[in-house]
Amino acid sequence: MSVGLLAVVDDILTAAVKASAKTAGVVIDDAAVTPQYVQGVLPARELPIVGKIALGSLVNKFIIIIPLALLLTAFAPWVLPWLLIVGGLYLCFEGAEKVMEWFGAHHGPGQDAPRDERKLVFGAIRTDLILSTEIMLISLASLDAGLGIWMTFGVLCVIALAMTLLVYGAVALLVKIDDIGLGMAQSSVGRVRSTGETIVRSMPAVFRIISIVGTIAMLWVGGHLVIANLAETIWEGPYDLLHVVTHWVESLGPVVVWVVDTVVSGLFGLVVGLVIVGVVLAVTRLRRAPASAHASHERTSG
Repeated sequence: MSVGLLAVVDDILTAAVKASAKTAGVVIDDAAVTPQYVQGVLPARELPIVGKIALGSLVNKFIIIIPLALLLTAFAPWVLPWLLIVGGLYLCFEGAEKVMEWFGAHHGPGQDAPRDERKLVFGAIRTDLILSTEIMLISLASLDAGLGIWMTFGVLCVIALAMTLLVYGAVALLVKIDDIGLGMAQSSVGRVRSTGETIVRSMPAVFRIISIVGTIAMLWVGGHLVIANLAETIWEGPYDLLHVVTHWVESLGPVVVWVVDTVVSGLFGLVVGLVIVGVVLAVTRLRRAPASAHASHERTSG
């Protein structure tokens, strides 16, 4: 019996490794996006916040995504593309908002304003839900159909746990590496001290780069989700255009094809995101207009 159990575990681990290899791009995106959420918080709160986001990510995967993905795959597979379109639109919206902030359009607290930790964690978990959904669905699509429901469940659980540990372990290291540098800068060994000082000086630039990469990742993943799943539902136009553009550069090799696919998907995500931001701003102003008019009327009457 132990031999049979070991064989099952080995099959699960083998299938998990094969399936997770195809999710590498989204995992990198997830690791690039998350550090943005701890920028501007007190150093003492960085790891606790990362821990809360990681716990939320586990809840996303084990309580929401895996059960829902298995149920929908079995009973309503046609729903999955629509859910991914909604998730992709949200990522496009978040990415476009951040791009607008680069150009001075702030929709939230400024960099010097205190950040609401609960809202910050909730926003990070919400974004993780979308990225984790893509990770798990790509993994699910990569598995052999003959695995069976329990083997599939086991493989998805292994992938969920491994990806969460990988992503948030990397994030925790990134957000605390400046503290490591400070410790090294106090060393009596000259080379160690010099290395520590270099780390401390370089971290602001590193986090700016991570923020830019994370925003681009949101636009790319969001745009790709919308393009791919629109093609599976109601409109193949964006997918056909993407296929034509990448076909032009096929002779230049797979790396160039990937770069072009990424750029086009990201630009599509940015355009879609800016449209959504515009709609949200217009609706917000329309909702605020009656309240502003009422307040103005009260001041005049007073």
